[in-house]
Amino acid sequence: MYKLSINSHFNIEAERTIAAGLLINGVKRDADIKPIQPGIYHVIENNRSYNVEVVNFNGDEKTAEIKVNNHIYSISAKDQFDILLDKLGFSNLNSARISEIKAPMPGLVLKVFVNKGDIIKKGDNLFVLEAMKMENIIKAPADVTVGKILIKPGDKVEKGQILMLF
Repeated sequence: MYKLSINSHFNIEAERTIAAGLLINGVKRDADIKPIQPGIYHVIENNRSYNVEVVNFNGDEKTAEIKVNNHIYSISAKDQFDILLDKLGFSNLNSARISEIKAPMPGLVLKVFVNKGDIIKKGDNLFVLEAMKMENIIKAPADVTVGKILIKPGDKVEKGQILMLF
């Protein structure tokens, strides 16, 4: 079973069973779904025709954006494991909480992209570390605010050295 949130306004339960097929909120749904191209489908359900395109899909985050007859819908899904984690109060464990970033390898700091007080998002560039003649862009592992920067361009760092505090 999946709990789906559509545009953060509509919540539905979807389940596919061998005996009943597709159930939406416990009601059996029969739809004729024909793939047109990869990510594009034509759907007929209750004598209505729909053109459906998967605009964006993120399997790790269980989110998607689909376009149905030129209207875009944002969908997020929770499977039975996500639902169980919610019930047990562990759903926020997936969000990273970090207070520092350490050097992943010894190297030379070439450039620092952030300043103290900057609010950065997960995946934003923090700094460039040169190691073994390769430039490595170190990215933010979570959404954080930069508290203190302990490095500057030209600094040599050792593996495990604390470089920034958040």
